[in-house]
Formats: sequence, C-alpha cells, structure tokens
Amino acid sequence: MSTVTSTRPWWQEAVVYEVYPRSFADADGDGIGDLDGLRRRLPYLADLGVDAIWLTPFYPSPLADGGYDVADYRDVDPRLGSLAGFDELVAEAAERGLRVIVDLVPNHCSSEHPYFEAALAAAPGSPEREMFLFRDGRGPDGDEPPNNWQSVFHGPAWTRVTEPDGRPGQWYLHLFDAGQPDWNWRNPAVNSYFEDIIRFWLGRRAAGLRIDVAHGLFKDPQLADLSGLAAEDHAPSAYFHRAELHELYRLWRVILDSFEPDEFPGARTAVGEVWYDSPATLKPYLDATGLPQVFNFNLIMSRWDAAELRQAIEVMDTLAGGDRAPWVIGNHDVARPVTRYAGGQGGQPNGAAGLPRIGDPELPAGFRRARAAALLLLALPGSAYIYQGEELGLPEVVELPDEARQDPTFRRSGGTVPGRDGCRVPLPWTSGGHSFGFSPDPGDHPGTPPWLPQPSYWGQYSVARQLADPDSFFTLYRDALRLRRSHPALGYGEAADLSGASGPRMTWLDGPAGTLVFRRDPGFVFAANLGQGAVPLPPHRQVLLASGPVEDGKLPPDTAAWLAG
Repeated sequence: MSTVTSTRPWWQEAVVYEVYPRSFADADGDGIGDLDGLRRRLPYLADLGVDAIWLTPFYPSPLADGGYDVADYRDVDPRLGSLAGFDELVAEAAERGLRVIVDLVPNHCSSEHPYFEAALAAAPGSPEREMFLFRDGRGPDGDEPPNNWQSVFHGPAWTRVTEPDGRPGQWYLHLFDAGQPDWNWRNPAVNSYFEDIIRFWLGRRAAGLRIDVAHGLFKDPQLADLSGLAAEDHAPSAYFHRAELHELYRLWRVILDSFEPDEFPGARTAVGEVWYDSPATLKPYLDATGLPQVFNFNLIMSRWDAAELRQAIEVMDTLAGGDRAPWVIGNHDVARPVTRYAGGQGGQPNGAAGLPRIGDPELPAGFRRARAAALLLLALPGSAYIYQGEELGLPEVVELPDEARQDPTFRRSGGTVPGRDGCRVPLPWTSGGHSFGFSPDPGDHPGTPPWLPQPSYWGQYSVARQLADPDSFFTLYRDALRLRRSHPALGYGEAADLSGASGPRMTWLDGPAGTLVFRRDPGFVFAANLGQGAVPLPPHRQVLLASGPVEDGKLPPDTAAWLAG
C-alpha cells in the first residue's frame, strides 16, 4: 500500500475533479454514465493531472433531483454499478495516485427511503415520524401548511400525506423537492444513523466527503412563519446557518481524524457546501475543530470585473486561505463559466465555424474569459475544484427541449426557471458517432440515446479533438496542472511551508486599471487583463503559460499569464 510522505494533509493543495457520474462516461450502453465508465476513463483524469475525484451521488435513487434524493446511503444504484464496482474504482484510482471523495446528503433523503416509508405507515407522534419533520396543518381541517416556508426549488416547502386509515393527515417538510423529505436533526437517532454512514464510506477507502447543503440540517424548533426572506437567500435563517451545526461538525471531525493518516488515501477530509451572504456568515464554519474545508464560492458569485474579483479573493485569503476554503469557478448547480463570464445564455457560441481556437481574433469573450479564469483559479493559494467539462470549455446547453429537462426547479417553477440540466449534458469524448463517444458504439443498432440530449455541435468540444490540439482548453488545463504541481510557489506554496504560516498567502502588485496582478514566492507572478485594451506585462524573466497569445510584451484583453518573476 502506498504511503503518504508529505507532512501536510493532501487536501490543503489538492486539485479535485468533480464527476457527475450519470454524465461522465457510459460503459454498458444504456445512455446513463456509470462507475465502470468512469473507471475506464481514469487514464484521462490521470493525464489531466488532478489529485482526486469527487463523485456526486451514485446511490439508489428514484431521481427526483438527479440522485440527491437518496433511497439507500450504503449502496450503489444498480444503473450505475455495485459496491464491488465502487471498491474496484477506488483501488484503480489509488494505483494512479487519485483519491475518491463521495457526496454525503444529510439534509434530506428520498421519499422512497425505507425510513420515510415507515414514517408514512406509522401514526402521528410515532418514533418513525420523529425521524423527519411532520406537523399538523393549520386551519379548521388542517388543510393549510404548518407555516409559510417556500422550497428552494419553488412552491411550498410542505406536502400533506394520506394517513394509514385513508384520511388527509399531517404535512412533512421538504426544503427542496417533495421527493426529498428533510431529516429531523434534533433526533439523536438521525445523528447516529449518519455517523454509521460516514464510517461506512471512509472504511471503503473514500478519501473524504462533500457535504451537501452543509449550511442546512437544523431547523428552528418553533417552525414559525418567515417574513421577508426567500428560501434561496443565503443569510442565517430559521433553516440555514443554525448554531447547532458547528457542534455536529466537531463530532464529524473526530470521526475523520480517527482514520489512519499515514497510508493512502491519507488524512480524511470533508468539504462543506455552504452558500453564504457574507464572510461573517461563513466564518464559524472555519473553526479549526470543525470541517476541514468549506467551499469558497466567491469566484462563482463574482462578475468578470477586476475590482470585484480582487475583493472576493482578498476577503477569502484573509479569512481562511484556499487550503481551508477551496476555490471553484463552476459546479453542477451553476451555468458553465464559458457562458456565465460572457453574460450570455449558452448554446453554440461560435456558430458553425467549429471549436474556437485561442489564436482566432474572433474568439468569443466567454471562451477568452473562461481560459483566463482557469489560470486564475489554479494560481490561487490552496486547493481548487474543477467541474467535469470545464477543461473542455463546454458552454451551457440552453436549447434542451422542455420534455427532456429533468431538474425539479424547471417543473416546480412552471417552466419559468430553466434549471441546471444545461451544465449536466453528457460529455463528448469523440467528434462524431453515437452520443459522441459517451456510450459504446452500438454497431448496426441505433443505440440508446444519452439521458440528456447532446447538441449537434457537441463533437467540436470533444476530448478526441482537444487531445490533438496544442491550443485547446484541455491542453491549457493539463499544462497548468503540470506547472502547478512542479512550481514551488503554487498549490499550498513553499514559502508558506517555510514560514510556518497558518495558510498560504499572496502579495498583490500594482498594475494598470482593469488588471489583476499578484506575486507568489519563490519567483511566480500572475497577471490578468480584464480591461478593454492591451496592457504591458509586469516585469518578468519568462512567460511560463498564457491563456491566449502574448506578443511584444503586451497582455491582450481577457487574457491571463503565468510569469517567472
């Protein structure tokens, strides 16, 4: 078994690749990505140069919300594989130096979870119902919800049940879809249940956990009506950012730290999905005895503006550093960077002209900015996460037909909100053929289409085309990750190690208006031009890597460069 030689936890500077399993690679031809498809593509991820893989839920699920409605927390959905297949994936990933992080969904489960089905069959006030948040309705016949809370996915956060005797009965809380009842975290039995789940996956050599809705879980016991607050707001409320969370996470940290850190996969981590309205709201999650890491969504929430991005970076670097709060520019819940940074709505950004190339003077702004953002992401101190397809420059797919959309947000909003399906379209591996290589070639048979339809131009962004292109998105990411691994200033940073600092740091340098320029010792300078015209590069010895052409010592608009300083 491999041993860990670093004195620091691996997760403090890891680059983690998020895999949405149903959309990554399909091995059995049913149109749904699976664990075996991922296992066969591990060489691709190793070549890209990431350190770990985060798997979004692969558990048995009726798919009311893309697998985040879990029916069994200790098994694999048979459409995606088996427990034995998971173990094989972890073992083969370890052979390539890749760790595997699994998604834990503690705020809610599936309405088909055996515990919830038992609660439906039991009487009000029973131990089975105390696992969830059942309440009597208001009004003379109890036909109004217990309070005015709204679902994050639109509509009421309560659904009424039919009691075992056939009469209309109590209501249960679901902050998300009706198929996702919320657990009652004030019941110690819920805590014990999840402690067992955590030990189960860490015992199978999972390197860590991504905690879904980590700012949720506990609800105000009074369940009082809210005034002037929407469910999607990220401020402290009756159901988000409750103080009780931090004692729970201290208990989970004890479990994480109980696993042997000196053998692969090393010290176990957990990274919380915590959406927040201000740094003050995020700060309690960064207590040294709590979760090892909490996602830093500052870059996702920032516009393509130098002053706004700098402030977002400065705030987080001062608060925690990227080792405790990893940097991200995208994930499975937000529009893809190419589209988001362009301020557009997705689709095919370059018409019929093919995959945009960085030397093309007509390269759309979204592509230029996403490439520059990638170099910014990977130059910042600490850890970073990449969502599958970012390394291919995939745009958001907005032309999905209504009947193909599966995100409950689309359904519950009456179609007024498109939802998140556009960033979850299965990856293109080849430039043509059935499903662009996502599923095996069906030969003379028509083959099963992917679970979400791929646009006709998808092959222009395929892995096969980009592997052969020295100017491709993939090549940029691979080159950046190789430099990041070898350069002493990048990742956690050699200077931070030598100084014994509590976290890695960076030094901002003066630059022209509309630029971001910082130094990391020893000998690294980052420069990005977010302005309208070309600007001089800062003093440097060599251009190590650039997101676009750099000529005559000038940095064009929407371009970033890594420099030897």
